[in-house]
Amino acid sequence: MQRVAIARALINDPEILLADEPTGALDTETSVQIMDLLKEIAKDRLVIMVTQKPELAEQYSTRIVKLLDGEITDDSMPYSDEEAAKETYEELSKKDLKHKRMSYFTALNLSFNNLLTKKGRTLLTAFAGSIGIIGIALILSLSDGFRNYIKSVEEDTLSTYPLEITDESIDMSAMLGIMLGTEMKSEEEHDMDKVYSNNFVGNYMKNMLGEVKVNDMVSFKDYIEEGDGQKMKDYTSDIMYTYGITINAYKSDVEKEVYQVNPSTVFDSIGFGSMSEMDNLGMTGTQSTTNVWSEMISNQELLENQYDVVAGRWPENYDEVVMVVTKDNEISDYELYSLGIRDVSEMQEMMRAALKGETKTYPNTSYTYDDLLSLTYKVIPSSDFYEYDDSEKCYVDKSDDADYLKDKIKNGLDIKVVGIVRPNEDATVHSITTTIGYTHALVEKLMDLSRDSEVGKAQLDDPDKNVFTGYEFGADLNEEAQKEAEQQAQDAMSEMGIADMTEDQLYEYMASLPADQLKQFMQTMTEQTQSVSNSMSLSDLKSAENATYDDNLVTLGIAYENDPKVIRIYPIDFESKEKIIDVIEEYNDMVKANGEEEKEISYTDMVGTMMSSISTIINAISYVLMAFVAISLVVSSIMIGIITYISVLERTKEIGVLRSIGASKKDISRVFNAETIIIGFVAGLIGIGVTVLLNNPTKALIHQFAGLTGVAKLPVTGGALLVAISVVLTMIGGLIPSRVASKKDPVEALRSE
Repeated sequence: MQRVAIARALINDPEILLADEPTGALDTETSVQIMDLLKEIAKDRLVIMVTQKPELAEQYSTRIVKLLDGEITDDSMPYSDEEAAKETYEELSKKDLKHKRMSYFTALNLSFNNLLTKKGRTLLTAFAGSIGIIGIALILSLSDGFRNYIKSVEEDTLSTYPLEITDESIDMSAMLGIMLGTEMKSEEEHDMDKVYSNNFVGNYMKNMLGEVKVNDMVSFKDYIEEGDGQKMKDYTSDIMYTYGITINAYKSDVEKEVYQVNPSTVFDSIGFGSMSEMDNLGMTGTQSTTNVWSEMISNQELLENQYDVVAGRWPENYDEVVMVVTKDNEISDYELYSLGIRDVSEMQEMMRAALKGETKTYPNTSYTYDDLLSLTYKVIPSSDFYEYDDSEKCYVDKSDDADYLKDKIKNGLDIKVVGIVRPNEDATVHSITTTIGYTHALVEKLMDLSRDSEVGKAQLDDPDKNVFTGYEFGADLNEEAQKEAEQQAQDAMSEMGIADMTEDQLYEYMASLPADQLKQFMQTMTEQTQSVSNSMSLSDLKSAENATYDDNLVTLGIAYENDPKVIRIYPIDFESKEKIIDVIEEYNDMVKANGEEEKEISYTDMVGTMMSSISTIINAISYVLMAFVAISLVVSSIMIGIITYISVLERTKEIGVLRSIGASKKDISRVFNAETIIIGFVAGLIGIGVTVLLNNPTKALIHQFAGLTGVAKLPVTGGALLVAISVVLTMIGGLIPSRVASKKDPVEALRSE
């Protein structure tokens, strides 16, 4: 019994060991063994022994204190004041005299070994506890997958429908809102006993015909690039600046004919020239149907996410373009005719047949990648269409002069197709809306050429004079044209020798002419009159009279980098779009505070009007489903609490043993809490593992029925959080049973079977 008592005393590793009559009721041999054991223990800790056998004390003790009737009668090693001074209070306070506790590792080890003795029940308990985790993990996988899918759709959609700021604009968002009904609110309160009209037409006409807003593009671009607006770039995938530059592209071979590729002249060739006029009025959509070339966004990463390169590479220089095919590796015949790859005469033949009520078709064609990568084109700046006319004393449009154009095209920029790209299967929307995509470097090159051209310099050097009329902007061209017509008529009459004749003399002269000469005279008079009347038509006069300096710069393709015509802002997602709008509003507040209301910016947000934030709906649905599934977690926690209580009943004797060897109530609680933690951890791992396995067939089913890929994926952080939640909930479920275990009487516990 003494050995057991010593073992119990030493289990908590005490600094001081008290031994009261350790050799009592022992024979001499056993007493020596116990004393030898105590002497061994005394090597690293203080042993205080109380005995009535002086011979044992003399033999084994290093210090003997004798007592009689509660008073010290002798001390073999008295504690002097000098020795007391050597050991201060601070030094004594550093000694760890606290009660030793069971470590967490020991508690975990005990619980783990206990669970190993009943593996089946432990696994079943953990699996039952994991059911709620599986449900939440599956919902989290789907919601996160759909959220990522929606984010991808948002990014792709916003790459096609960005926030747009134009130098002159009307509130298209408000107009669209009126058409969709989102902006229609009752102007006055009324009873619900009748049907009342609302002012749809009035509001629509008010917005359509309202004052055109002029945006200060220079100030706003500077704010974005250099000012506080730079933070906008954190929320964008790209910011594109366009300058109203037309890409005048032609087939490289002009020996046979001059064939304009962009803007496309296909509709003109079959008599549908009105299509081009509609494009000029902006009536055929956001992207002109006559344009088969468009500028690409500068965000290369987004382009590579939206498209796969099937041949060649992406453009890197101004003289390189990329060709875009459909997901089925096709190009429409319209684009093939426009690009001069197929002969447009086929389209003309089909039109003639259709007018006769007949049907004529041509077989589909195919082209190798090498065929398409060998295509080259010529591009000329808009300023090349104009040449100075000495007789008119102004610059005239020579775009109808085939020989003139051939010379300009031969000296134009050489553009080559360097890559063929195909829309990525995972991308829902694509930013390149035409067959040919070019870089912003080409726009910059054309702007430089136009500024350095003869007509460009002439217009820039004299902003008050219209280089296309020879008169100042705003001049009354009707009066000027009348003077010019009178002078031309006088010159024609002088050439015919009748300038000084009166009306009677003219009639006499005509009457004296033979019939053949009179016919020739009348023909000449008709030609001269037609020439004078056609020198400047009424429409030309009106157009030239209303022309402005800025209009002429656009016509000539002259622009500057700091003054774009359109700013297109491509948000990363809808949340970023709202932050971008906040930045724009901050700019507007700033200029208004500075008294510069004319610099206030208005913008068009088509997507924001057409779509609401679908992510909010997905999140709301996910939270509701998680709330329902969370009920199973509560049930699991209660079940684990019950099973832990059963474990307490099964381990009652073990509780008694632990308490008898010095374990505290907290130590007992710690043992059972450790058990619930282990079960919770295993339940969490099972739940995550099963979810990962179920995600694969879930992905396959969604792809099969909805055509979506990768929408069931559990995020790593979400999985780790669910494991932690499982541990916490099982620990909470085991708090009451562990508390019950800690309060058990050790004597009663030892008696239990």
